[in-house]
Amino acid sequence: MDFISKLVGLLPNELAVFIIASIPVVELRGAIPVGMAMDMDWKTVYILSVLGNIIPVPFIIWFMRPLFSFLRKTRYFQGAVQWLEKRTMKKAETVMKYSAFGLFLFVAVPLPGTGAWTGAMIASMLDMRMKYALPSIFFGVIVAGILVMSISYHVS
Repeated sequence: MDFISKLVGLLPNELAVFIIASIPVVELRGAIPVGMAMDMDWKTVYILSVLGNIIPVPFIIWFMRPLFSFLRKTRYFQGAVQWLEKRTMKKAETVMKYSAFGLFLFVAVPLPGTGAWTGAMIASMLDMRMKYALPSIFFGVIVAGILVMSISYHVS
């Protein structure tokens, strides 16, 4: 994390927020408070966070299954892939029950372990069609952004 904070310090604030929002686990839940701490305009922080968070999603949906299939055949990554698949499928219950709406809810609630990256991985593992998965994740990111913005800017 120290490397990331040093790297972010070298970038323009806008690019830093965008990049932070595209990092798995951190996503917009981390980018919005960082943008707020940088004293950036809330609208700019929101837009950059949503865009940064949503950009990786189609690539995750398209390439995760072939990548995991390849990595599963390697000695070094086989265990990590199995662990990640198992962990992701545990979180897929709501999505399996409610399909695209469940995926939206999963992404929209900004709790640890939820978000666009995990939602995209779930969509990919469940072989959800892009035309259902992408809008569900996109609108989930919008709602999660609004919730995080509300919390971040009203707590200070």
